[in-house]
Amino acid sequence: MGDLKSLIAQELAQPVDPRVADFAASIAARYKDASRAVLFYGSCLRTTELDGQMLDFYLIVSDYQAAYGKSWLAGANKRLPPNVFPAEHAGLVAKVAVLSEQDFHRLNRIGASAVSVWARFAQPSRLVWQADEAAQAQAVDAIAGAPVTLFDMTFPMMGIDKEYRILDVWKRGFELTYGAELRAERKDRSGSVVDSDVARYERFGAAVVAAIAERAKKRGKNLKIVASRAAVEKRWRQLRRNGKILTLARLAKASATYAGGIDYLAWKINRHAGTDYVIRPWQRKWPILGALVMLPRLIMGGAIK
Repeated sequence: MGDLKSLIAQELAQPVDPRVADFAASIAARYKDASRAVLFYGSCLRTTELDGQMLDFYLIVSDYQAAYGKSWLAGANKRLPPNVFPAEHAGLVAKVAVLSEQDFHRLNRIGASAVSVWARFAQPSRLVWQADEAAQAQAVDAIAGAPVTLFDMTFPMMGIDKEYRILDVWKRGFELTYGAELRAERKDRSGSVVDSDVARYERFGAAVVAAIAERAKKRGKNLKIVASRAAVEKRWRQLRRNGKILTLARLAKASATYAGGIDYLAWKINRHAGTDYVIRPWQRKWPILGALVMLPRLIMGGAIK
């Protein structure tokens, strides 16, 4: 996996707008010594548009107790990771997801109960703040699991007796992950993500295939073989079910941790699905009930899937 980790380290180190780095430093400062790394990802990274947008950060902490003290937030983050909080800095706004180093590593692996972390970190990200070199190395190691997991879960879902380009595997993989969450993206979203940086996905795809081959050749290690397409399809059904349940559970948790969370949900849906859903005052007062009323209508109408 050496080449893959090298590519990830190089990508993480690419420069970003100085305002993003300043924002990341301000986030890390709030959690003091518990902060290990801040990662920037998502649509604002792809488009480089910041003003008027919602930036996406992951804050990686040493552990939840160190981050929150004895607060109930530590237990909430451990039982249902991540916690998500709004943040503002120098005229920019963001949402910040908090994970421990242990959970960040685990949720980028194939045993994760949902796709949300490894699906995102199979895509580009930037390490915009780090505590030290050890934190940087741990971030690279954790992220290296994401594209390997994507390919492991995608290869059995490709048709037989047909030749594929490496880009086809990425597109099929993202199509599957988008279907495993309650998302408001366009149907062609998985393809457009890959098409936005074809050279990157070709380069990383070759490294992922090499990493998988290297894993299979290691002596003294058991070779993990997926028994059948049926077994993987069953796993994807579980991931789809888990992903949608977890989305609702996290929304409920966010009502206590994320001021204006239901407004953010509506903004995200309207932005990606082209809808004009307006949150009513009573839904802000009772966000869990408001979301439960809103989501079924949007799902039935095809705004989210």
